[in-house]
Amino acid sequence: MRRPSLCRMGKVSPSPLFDADLLRRYDTPGPRYTSYPTAPQFSGNFGAQQLREHARASNQQEHARPLSLYVHIPFCTSPCFYCGCNRVITRDKARGEVYLDYLYREIARMAPLFDSGRPVVQLHFGGGTPNFLTPAQIADCVAELRSQFSFAPRERMDFSIELDPRFVTPDDIAELAKVGFNRASLGVQDFDPKVQKAVNREQSVEDTLAIVAACREHGMRSVNIDLIYGLPKQTREGFERTLDIVVQARPDRIAVYSYAHLPQLFKPQQRIALEDLPSAEDKLALLQCAIERLGAAGYVYIGMDHFALPDDELARAQARGDLHRNFMGYTTHADSDLIGFGVSAISHIGDSFSQNPRDIASWERAIDDGRLPVWRGMPLDRDDVLRAEVIQELMCHGRLDYARVGRRYGIDFAEYFADALPRLQALADDGLLTFTRVGFQATAKGRLLLRVIAMCFDRYLPATPAPDAPRFSRTV
Repeated sequence: MRRPSLCRMGKVSPSPLFDADLLRRYDTPGPRYTSYPTAPQFSGNFGAQQLREHARASNQQEHARPLSLYVHIPFCTSPCFYCGCNRVITRDKARGEVYLDYLYREIARMAPLFDSGRPVVQLHFGGGTPNFLTPAQIADCVAELRSQFSFAPRERMDFSIELDPRFVTPDDIAELAKVGFNRASLGVQDFDPKVQKAVNREQSVEDTLAIVAACREHGMRSVNIDLIYGLPKQTREGFERTLDIVVQARPDRIAVYSYAHLPQLFKPQQRIALEDLPSAEDKLALLQCAIERLGAAGYVYIGMDHFALPDDELARAQARGDLHRNFMGYTTHADSDLIGFGVSAISHIGDSFSQNPRDIASWERAIDDGRLPVWRGMPLDRDDVLRAEVIQELMCHGRLDYARVGRRYGIDFAEYFADALPRLQALADDGLLTFTRVGFQATAKGRLLLRVIAMCFDRYLPATPAPDAPRFSRTV
């Protein structure tokens, strides 16, 4: 018997996605699979020379892939206590100018590694807070990228930027649209004033909605709003009000992230009192409210934390079967090489991953020394590539066709993944997936636990993690 909804909105029906007992059982740490292998597997043995070799090989492919560019802007003017991102807290705007100077030198050193005929189809500014920079500085950065790379026609380009609505104006949005930005992601987390105060992020509804309206007015074709459940002082009633406001604003996409309290890893989280966090049961209730409210409002569950309107490109790509996932999240640009610029940025070029230093001083020192700022990375062997495709298919579409994978890689799937099949059977017994004629399909209630299913195919996960092993966020 299905439990009654914990969300108190009378018009909202229980969602087939939500099974509280199942979520409790499988609430365990696990990778988010923005890549496979995941970043903890990267090694300092992979450096600039290896990156050059993989870039050269990617140019020599019969059909060289287009390019996606990521630019990391690490600065924030104040700390949000929940944040686990790589960022630098400062109010010194001059640091932005210095950072851009180094960034341009990195771009000039990286761009010649790639054939000029490979078009850029995606550009994303993340952080930190990209709008720590002025619109003019961002425009200069885009101009610098345009001078070094060949951009696809505007109608084929995804120009996206993460924005803190507290530090951007409608006039700024107009300027960013002129530069070419057509997608924006706005951080909200929760509109409840008590929650905002507890996480040091006070942000008015009016100012936020004004930025959403400006994005629409100036022609941005997609607006995303980020929410977080499990924050200190958060209640069902308060989160319901937030959901109501967000749904009425009708963003194209909504991300609902689970707060991961890891104060041993993220120092700002030490300022959050444990007693202020919702209990495990209350946190589940918050998730249920989000799922049911967004479903009732017509949003499609894409996967992981993401919802989209049915006519959004992500939803259409998922329906077509060509949705992709990378370090920038879900994307429609499946067949592209990703080049990351700036401190801590990650690149995925050919069959390789590489990452820049996580601290500004090391990143700057590499550039001053005339080097590509590669801190660590790894080449992918055939098994990595195979498992990456399997996990990608699961994370994007929640299904797997054994024969198709077998034909593509010349393997007998059941034999190759003999160790995974008993684990899959256990998940099937618990109702997370059902076996089909060609493979298996995640059930409706298993779709919230795609990470758990994908973990069956991860050869780097130890059966018993060491006490000092890299930590992952929990799956719920």
